[in-house]
Amino acid sequence: MTGAKEEVAMRARRNHTLKVIKGAKPGVPGRAGQRRIVPRQLPQPGEPIEDLLKRLDREPVEDPAEFEDPANADAPPEEAADGRPAEERATAAPTRPWRPLIVLLVAVLAAALAAAGVAGHRWYVDRATDQARQEAIAAAKQAGVNFVSVSAASVDRDIQRITAGATGDFKEEFTRGQSQVRAAVVENKVDSRGSVLRAGLVSGDRSRAVVLVAVDATVKNVKSPEGRPSHYRIQMDMVHDKDSGRWLVSRLQFVG
Repeated sequence: MTGAKEEVAMRARRNHTLKVIKGAKPGVPGRAGQRRIVPRQLPQPGEPIEDLLKRLDREPVEDPAEFEDPANADAPPEEAADGRPAEERATAAPTRPWRPLIVLLVAVLAAALAAAGVAGHRWYVDRATDQARQEAIAAAKQAGVNFVSVSAASVDRDIQRITAGATGDFKEEFTRGQSQVRAAVVENKVDSRGSVLRAGLVSGDRSRAVVLVAVDATVKNVKSPEGRPSHYRIQMDMVHDKDSGRWLVSRLQFVG
C-alpha cells in the first residue's frame, strides 16, 4: 500500500494538474448520465490522494441539462415540481393577442387628437380673425360719423372725439390742422350731422384692416341755413391698438 502511494506522488510531481472524472447527478429515466471533466490543481505533495478524491466527490456538479447530448433531444420533457411537463407549462402561459390591437388603437387615438388639435386651432384663428374684422368695420363706421358730425356749439368736444379715434399719420395731420378746423367751423356756424349708409371690408386681419364707408350728412352753415345734403365715401386704414384694445384710424381719405 505504501508503495502505491509513493508511485502516485511521483506521478503528481511530474504533472501537477490532475483531470478528475466526476460522476453526474442521477438523470431522468431514459436519459444518459452526464459527466464533465474538471481541471484541478493538485496540492503540494504530502496530502493523501484518497482525501483529495473524497473532497472532489463531495463538491456539487453542474446541471447535466447544460451538457445535454444531442442524441437525447427526443427524450420526454422534464416534468416540473407540480408534475406538469415543460411543454404543458409553455402552452399554459397566458397569451395576449389583444396587445397589437391596443397599440393600433393608441396610434389611431393619437392621430385623431392631433388632427382635432390642428382643426381646433384653425377654427380659433378663423373665428378670432372674423371677430377682429367685424370690430374694425364697426370702429370705421363710428369714425366716419364722428368725422362728418361737427357743430359750432360743440366744436371742442367734436374735435377731441375725432382725435381720440386716430393714430399714426392721420392723428399727426389732424392735430396740426385742428386749430384751423375749429376756426372755420365757428366762423361759418357749421352744424353737420352724418349717418353711415353702408360699410365694407377691403382687406384685413387681426391687427390691420382697410374699410370703405359710405356716409350721408346734412350740413348747415351761414350760406345754407336750411341745410344741404352731402354724400361722402371715405376709405380708412384701421390699426388695432393692443394697449387699449381699440381699432384706430391711421389713414383717412375721401374716394369717389
